Amino acid sequence: MRFSKAVVKYRIPILVLALLLMIPSALGMAGTRVNYDMLNYLPEDMDTVIGQNELLEDFNKGAFSFLILEDMPAKDAAALKARVEQVDHVETVLWYDSLMDVSVPMELLPDSIYDAFNTENATMMAVFFNTSTSSDLTMDAIREIRAIAGERCFVSGMSALVTDLKDLCEVEEPIYVGIAVALACAAMLILLDSFLVPFVFLASIGMMILMNMGTNYFLGEISYITKALSAVLQLAVTMDYSIFLWNSYNEQRRLCADNKEAMASAIQATLTSVVGSSITTVAGFIALCFMSFTMGRDLGVVMAKGVLLGVLGCVTVLPALILVFDKPLQKTRHRSLIPNMGKLSAGVVKVFPVFIAVFVLILPPALYGYNQANSEVYYDMGQCLPGDMEYVIAEGKLRDEFNVASTHMLLVNADVSAKDVRAMARKMEQVDGVKYVLGMESVVGSRVPEEFLPESVTSMLKSGSWRLLLINSEYKVASDAVNAQIDRLNDILKKYDQGGMLIGEAPCMKDMIQTTDHDFKMVNAVSIIAIFLIIALVEKSFTLPFILIAVIEAAIFVNLGLPHYLGQSLPFIAPICISTIQLGATVDYAILMTTRYKAERINGADKKRSVHTALSTSIPSILVSGMGLFAATFGVAVYSEIDIISSMCMLMARGAVISMVSVIFVLPALLLLCDKLICATTAGMGQPRHPKISNVEVYAK
Repeated sequence: MRFSKAVVKYRIPILVLALLLMIPSALGMAGTRVNYDMLNYLPEDMDTVIGQNELLEDFNKGAFSFLILEDMPAKDAAALKARVEQVDHVETVLWYDSLMDVSVPMELLPDSIYDAFNTENATMMAVFFNTSTSSDLTMDAIREIRAIAGERCFVSGMSALVTDLKDLCEVEEPIYVGIAVALACAAMLILLDSFLVPFVFLASIGMMILMNMGTNYFLGEISYITKALSAVLQLAVTMDYSIFLWNSYNEQRRLCADNKEAMASAIQATLTSVVGSSITTVAGFIALCFMSFTMGRDLGVVMAKGVLLGVLGCVTVLPALILVFDKPLQKTRHRSLIPNMGKLSAGVVKVFPVFIAVFVLILPPALYGYNQANSEVYYDMGQCLPGDMEYVIAEGKLRDEFNVASTHMLLVNADVSAKDVRAMARKMEQVDGVKYVLGMESVVGSRVPEEFLPESVTSMLKSGSWRLLLINSEYKVASDAVNAQIDRLNDILKKYDQGGMLIGEAPCMKDMIQTTDHDFKMVNAVSIIAIFLIIALVEKSFTLPFILIAVIEAAIFVNLGLPHYLGQSLPFIAPICISTIQLGATVDYAILMTTRYKAERINGADKKRSVHTALSTSIPSILVSGMGLFAATFGVAVYSEIDIISSMCMLMARGAVISMVSVIFVLPALLLLCDKLICATTAGMGQPRHPKISNVEVYAK
């Protein structure tokens, strides 16, 4: 109580301090780098990651792109190449004039080299940068190359994807927050009992969101997914805490002498309740930190921090704001639009076997769809972008004009003889889907000594430690075909060089598939075990955790199973994150109802009366909470052109509604069905107290 009274007493200093903290928070948010490259989150000990680092260190080559030039004479292409070479952080541009003067007809080149870089109306250049794929410097170079080249030039490659993704995100992200705030505010205006209180809530939550985003500065950088979702999620998840304080404060006003005493009591009640409620949500986000694909840790840390800041704001900043604006808040109060839920509750209790039957019937197809949807996810980040983005158009040109869908890079130890490298390259060219293998040996052949080539050419393809070869593939990144191709190429490579490394976007994606498949199982297990233990401790029961988690997990199966039946493919990160977020954020609905049911049973009510009371009193809170989460995420899902953001927000919005329906209809039925078992395995429920009048009379009334 001492803390609560201190908050009330020092409400003005608390508000002043909160406002002052907005300044460093805004600076911290502006200074936090955003990472748009998902491959950066692979474990550092993987060959593909090690190989990328070796390529940058030994060859001074990091990012890689193809430039496709349409209907451009050779002299103009040579002039354009010279200008591209002058762009900051472009290390090398490889074209046919890298090997011989542009006055020499291209047709004199070896067929493999000519065909690799030319079609009837297009020519292609390979551009290497001396900075990493997702470096800000690389993205600036991509933009400059596009400006130099004009409409007849198309830039492909992972760096081009990252550049377009960043540009689109920077346009959309402020709009995400605006949509989430507007729709959450509309939901609160409809469902709460005051016209002014939603704006007070948003002011308090907004301060905590800004603090959360500002403190991300100390993490160094965050992913674009974290940046796009964290504000929306923090708003949706922590709105409940504000509603609880407001309701508690209005109850205490009727019992206490003045509003300050009422607020102190409300803070105390809120602190106890909200800390317990937030633990499951935090546990869900912390479970993401167990992913070896470290984007999960990125999102998990930021969101766990956001929930904790939300709790802090709810018991400090929000009470101060409510007291400052108490008079207008009370004047703008109105009757809640949520009707009495007694009839609905009585109906659910009366026909509860129907809901048990529905639950049993829905579960098998939901589980099947869930398993299928998890195997139908996509990993190609290019699918996240709209079809009119420059990267998507360039990749289409590369595929259509040159039949190249992905490019691998091969690092072979420099000590391996040229003869062995040529033999290895010939075997690799026989692998299904390999269009050609280009390296020093392709250029010089077996008759021309390397010493005859200029240093500018040899330095592109050979360093003191490694030889570099490019392998162009007809198979798309992250496809089963390219993954099988990579396995075969690695088998050939290891026969000639055990330390050789196959790197590039497709090999990295293959590693990502294997990593995230393991992560999905790990995160699911950790979140379920953690939340099981929390519920067991909170409810002092062995059976209730099984029942509550079963209800929410079934809702998750339905939510994540629907894409299979709707013919939709999800981005790979969505099932991992959503299963954990939905469990952590919506299990509170079930805990709220179960806690009231348990209290009613301990006080002597029979099982039907206990469930009826718990359901009728819990539905308004569940509706407000569920619709708040739905409102904050649904608008973003509809608006966003970035599929990974749109998909995750749609899953969260739909998940909130499905969990809400499951808790209102399925959970009461399971509590009635398992009542005897619950009483026998829950502390304090073994011998419920008997009321003075019969349970039948109470229920009848």
